[in-house]
Amino acid sequence: MSQDYNKTLNLPKTDFPMRAGLPKSEPVTLKGWEDNKIYDKLMKKNDGKPLFVLHDGPPYANGDIHLGHALNKILKDFIVRQKNMAGFKAPYVPGWDTHGLPTELKARQKAGVGNSAEISIVELRKMCEEFVTGYINDQRTQFKRLGVIGEWDNPYITLKHEFEAEQIRVFADMATKGYIYKGLKPVYWCPECKTALAEAEIEYAEDPCHSIYVKFNVTDDKGVFSNLGIDPSKVKFVIWTTTTWTLPANVAICVGPRYEYSIIKTGDEYLVMATELYKNAMEVAEVTDYEVVATVKGSELEYIKTAHPFLDRESLVIVGDHVTLESGTGCVHTAPGHGVDDFNVCQNYPEIPTICPVDSNGVLTEEAGQFAGLTTDEANKKIAMFLDEQGSLFALKKIIHQYPHCWRCKTPILFRATDQWFCSVDDFKDEAVEAINNVKWIPSWGRDRITNMVRERKDWCISRQRKWGVPIPIFFCKECGEAHIDKDAMYAVADLFEKEGSNAWYNHTAAEILPAGTKCKKCGCTEFDKEKDIMDVWFDSGSSHAAVVRKRDNLQFPADLYLEGNDQYRGWFQSSLLTSVATNGVAPYKAVLTHGMILDEEKRKMSKSLGNGISPQDVIKQYGADVLRLWVASTDYQSDVHISNDILKQISESYRKIRNTARYILGNISDFNPDENSVAIDELLPMDKWALVKLNELINKVANAYDNYEFHQVYHSVRNFCVVDMSNFYLDVLKDRLYTEKKESHSRRAAQTTIYIILDSLTRMIAPILAYTSDEIWKYIPHRASDDGECVMFNEMPKPVEINVSDDFMAKWDKIHDLRDDVKKALEEAVKEKKLKKSLDAKIILNASGDELEFIKSVEPELKNVFIVSGVEVVDNDSDTKIDVELADGEKCERCWEHSVTVGADPVHPTLCQRCVNVLK
Repeated sequence: MSQDYNKTLNLPKTDFPMRAGLPKSEPVTLKGWEDNKIYDKLMKKNDGKPLFVLHDGPPYANGDIHLGHALNKILKDFIVRQKNMAGFKAPYVPGWDTHGLPTELKARQKAGVGNSAEISIVELRKMCEEFVTGYINDQRTQFKRLGVIGEWDNPYITLKHEFEAEQIRVFADMATKGYIYKGLKPVYWCPECKTALAEAEIEYAEDPCHSIYVKFNVTDDKGVFSNLGIDPSKVKFVIWTTTTWTLPANVAICVGPRYEYSIIKTGDEYLVMATELYKNAMEVAEVTDYEVVATVKGSELEYIKTAHPFLDRESLVIVGDHVTLESGTGCVHTAPGHGVDDFNVCQNYPEIPTICPVDSNGVLTEEAGQFAGLTTDEANKKIAMFLDEQGSLFALKKIIHQYPHCWRCKTPILFRATDQWFCSVDDFKDEAVEAINNVKWIPSWGRDRITNMVRERKDWCISRQRKWGVPIPIFFCKECGEAHIDKDAMYAVADLFEKEGSNAWYNHTAAEILPAGTKCKKCGCTEFDKEKDIMDVWFDSGSSHAAVVRKRDNLQFPADLYLEGNDQYRGWFQSSLLTSVATNGVAPYKAVLTHGMILDEEKRKMSKSLGNGISPQDVIKQYGADVLRLWVASTDYQSDVHISNDILKQISESYRKIRNTARYILGNISDFNPDENSVAIDELLPMDKWALVKLNELINKVANAYDNYEFHQVYHSVRNFCVVDMSNFYLDVLKDRLYTEKKESHSRRAAQTTIYIILDSLTRMIAPILAYTSDEIWKYIPHRASDDGECVMFNEMPKPVEINVSDDFMAKWDKIHDLRDDVKKALEEAVKEKKLKKSLDAKIILNASGDELEFIKSVEPELKNVFIVSGVEVVDNDSDTKIDVELADGEKCERCWEHSVTVGADPVHPTLCQRCVNVLK
């Protein structure tokens, strides 16, 4: 009667599922984290350790999360989890940005309210708050499903009373230092949204338009042309513009003081244009008959007077260093009501008025004369036609240029001079740049990028003509109109907001808010009106360092790290920097890390309009959150990153290989107790020591990658370790020792000790990335008494194993590894040619000479097991190393499947080799 020798083998045994089933298993794990308050326990466990604060940039709460949100939040979670396992206490307080026009528009749309004027301010604000609260709850659920841990029950939200109060105090501190002022200046204005915009709310897009060349008749030449023998009445300055609708606001013509200007005679006219540009202008106008009769320096043209081509107004010739010779005529149409450079240069000429003949709807006013009532688009055509009819149009050319658009409604914006509240960045610009230089920027080019942006910025327009937001806490004297900028008054607003929220601004009169006895500092009046504008939402989120980081006891200022997309250099990074430097004198962050945008496989930015978006919810539904997290880890995220269904399939395969490595090891340590069965490191077999040195290399590489936020290095290192070092080599070779040796034998326990250390270390290393899977593996690992078995995150990142081997030892085993690869190729060819069925049917003949022969003979005892064959023979010859494959001697052992001449020698076990017989006896 034959015996079932399979029962005598130590076959793998584990309940750890082969198929992950992440879409179904992850929600169960997540519920366990919440029920057991894993985050709270983690924070308590790490009490007393150095703090590491990653401050969350708040997303807008106005829709479901998209893949950009997922990339951002998962990257942050990698860092928070790793820091909590690397000797820090790293709390994570998520936040939400809740004010602003996008929210108001979506809230009104959802409620079926077409115009904010249809309802009261209080009703509108209530509607918006209900809208954002709903989306905060939705996004919170979606972020948690990504595996992101944090204070989800206690986030910061910009509409909360305590946040708004601190924001008011930031504003008050800046205002009383003189950094806040109200003034008439041209700002970005969206006629569709009917509000001023910040620079961060602008995006550039191609815009087709007509560039127009217009002649301005000289009325007073200050003797310049007369002295050249030219009749001044026949001289005309030719200006060029791409915004014809701004011509009604023209009050000056600006020339470059250092440039040379030509006076060009054509017919009876003398045209003035920059010497380097007039030829191109003549070509556009198709004028070929002309001659240059004189040249003058731009500085000589200053204060010449010209007549506006269609309004009863003078246009003064002025000089400005902003004039370039890149395009146009070198004679710059100047309308200070519609351009920042125009406005700034006109400050040098007090006699020049600032005219803005366009209202908030983008319609020309009475100041535009006969063109009043037209939209800017309509005015472009009508003005050009009129100029042509009266002979003032020199040329017209259709072009496509990059023009600023509103980031919300995607329509072209206007530059429009209006009374707005500004923060004077100029007043503390040097301090801001100094603060930038004390910050670590990752990537390093971020330092130059934000430095240039701050250096080029004079003002920050912080007021918005809306109702859903934090009111600007300024009062105006009813008698003289003076703004009452007073710290006590603004702090009184802050105290009120802390109790009742910013709705109190609309529920109370000025007298009820202001401290008793408040008087106008100019006229002594005691009656005040309240400011109607709200603050820019970037001021909201930019105040979070004060409202959150400085305010919460479990955080510290400045934060250790800000991490957002690279579009935030002009957004949150900058608004946070400016408010912090203005109030604290330092940057609110020690380091800033940025990620790129998400592109599809054709390198297009993902968007709904292109139909190329991939929803994170869909990825999770198909693959699970851990596969999405692994994709994030695989990207070199500091540049733009790519995603597609094919990429996700590849990532899913990588996930499977990592999971299978864990499952194989779990199956082979089911009877292993690390506190009782471990073998001392110096008593391990040589190959085990090699594996642990490879593990040490991985531990050091991964630790360095985490410290430098290079998660793609973690991904590639772990994947290669699992596939190349483990699955393709060490674990493959180990099977015979694990399966066939005596259960309690030294060699098997040595193997178990090694793979236990490997899995324990590997699970800790992947814990920040594969949040769900690492937790699942951890629950199956037999732990040491010193480990916390409840959650992998309650344990530290692995330290290298203390093992003493020489460089020669590692070089020897690396060479064995390389030799094995060559043998595997020869075996695969033999199987392909049907010389044998599997490697254990083979005997390998190694033909070698010289140093190679000497090396092979020195490691010959290891080779049979390493090659997973039944025999190895080494032959001395004069040629290069050659590998021959033959059928092995002897019969196949029924238990270990090796071929051996000892099979049949034992009468009790006639189908077994002597090794297996000894194991059974």
